[in-house]
Amino acid sequence: MKQEIATFAAGCFWGVEAMFRRLDGVLDAAVGYTGGQTADPDYKAVCQGDTGHAEAVEVCFDPARISYEELLTAFWECHNPTTRNRQGPDVGSQYRSAIFCHGPKQRTTAEASREQHQLKIGLHHPIVTEIVAADAFYQAEEYHQRYLEKHGRAHC
Repeated sequence: MKQEIATFAAGCFWGVEAMFRRLDGVLDAAVGYTGGQTADPDYKAVCQGDTGHAEAVEVCFDPARISYEELLTAFWECHNPTTRNRQGPDVGSQYRSAIFCHGPKQRTTAEASREQHQLKIGLHHPIVTEIVAADAFYQAEEYHQRYLEKHGRAHC
C-alpha cells in the first residue's frame, strides 16, 4: 500500500485532526507544530506566538482510497479560510490557515484548489490561506493527540 503525507493548519488542531480521522482512506493523523523558526517547540511557546509555528495536522493517507484533492475539499470546508490568524474565538498566528506542501505536485494541486474554492465562495471574501513548502513537523505533546476522542467529544 502506498502512503502519502499532507499537512494542514486550520485553527485549533483538535477539531481538524478529528475531522481528518473520520475520512475513509486516512490512515493516521497527528497534531503538531510547523511553519516556524524554533526547533522542537512546545505548546506554551507556540501559544505565546514566539515560535512562528502554526497548530497543524499531519495526515497520512492512502491515495488509492482518498485523493489529495478530496483532502483539500475537507480542509476548505472545515474552517474559514478568509480570516487571517483567526478561527472562531482563537486568535493568533498559530491559528492561521495554511497548506504545507510536500512537493511541487501538492503545491500545484493546492493552488488550483484554492482558486476553485475562491470562485465558490465569491471574490468579496478573499482567501488568505498560505500555501508553502512543508517544513519540519514537530508532534505536539501526547495529551493533544486524539484530544477530542480522549475526552468523549465529537468537535470543539
